[in-house]
Amino acid sequence: MNFTSDNIELFLAVLERGSFSAAARALRRVPSAVSMGIANMEAELGFQLFDRSHREPTPTAMALALAPHARQIADQLKQLQIHAIELSQGLESTLSIGVASDINTEKLLAAVKTLSERYPLLNVELLSAPQDEALHLLHQGRVSVCLAFGGLNVNIREQFHFVGSESLIATLSSQHAALAQGGERLFLEDLVNVRQIVVASRDLPMADLRPRVAETYWRTDSLQTALNMVEAGLGWGNFPQSLIAPLLAQGRLTRLTFKNTKNELRLPMHLIWLKNQPLQKAARELVALMQQK
Repeated sequence: MNFTSDNIELFLAVLERGSFSAAARALRRVPSAVSMGIANMEAELGFQLFDRSHREPTPTAMALALAPHARQIADQLKQLQIHAIELSQGLESTLSIGVASDINTEKLLAAVKTLSERYPLLNVELLSAPQDEALHLLHQGRVSVCLAFGGLNVNIREQFHFVGSESLIATLSSQHAALAQGGERLFLEDLVNVRQIVVASRDLPMADLRPRVAETYWRTDSLQTALNMVEAGLGWGNFPQSLIAPLLAQGRLTRLTFKNTKNELRLPMHLIWLKNQPLQKAARELVALMQQK
């Protein structure tokens, strides 16, 4: 037998309402049509779905075995119908989001979770890359919106909304020679001659040089690799405080204390999109959710 949405709906209506007449009222059919529809299903299946020897039809063991799968398919069909309507109303089929790889995504993921609950069949992709690459993906049209640190310069092609701020702090391995030589406190300018580990694009130049202090630096496109490199004593790094707090608490990294300034570079976090590419429904709602939180 080939199950259809109609006979699944009919089967579940009788199963959940307990009688042909109650199912008929729910489906706006006459009871005889419901009874005949169930009989036709039973004939095709080759077994009884409902025992009619009682006052009301009683589901058989085989009907109860089919019920969970029937409910699952019915729910999926409802979601499919709702999603088709959402698409017709301007919801994009896929929401692509670029994310700077050294930015805290906690707030973004909370908003994405809300969207996923609102639109269960919406496809979401998060593409993580160093800041310059993430913005490059935006300008290529590969992503529709990008979460990144706000720069010193305003790009006339971009529209943005402020969604929070993050503190970058200078960190070093407790075993690094620079820390041993300088004691517990250093001058910021002491780091100019100490190799810095930065998260940056493999190919694109660094557009925002604020986090870079040292004359010599090694780059990687992975935040986790950068943290591993600093922990291994290969250099120092400017990293988001919220992301490295566990490493500091475990003593795997040391937050530097400067004699002449505060160890903190506070940067704004922006959701960015292109002015000539208006946001579609899910992207607009993502921006609204990020502004609320």
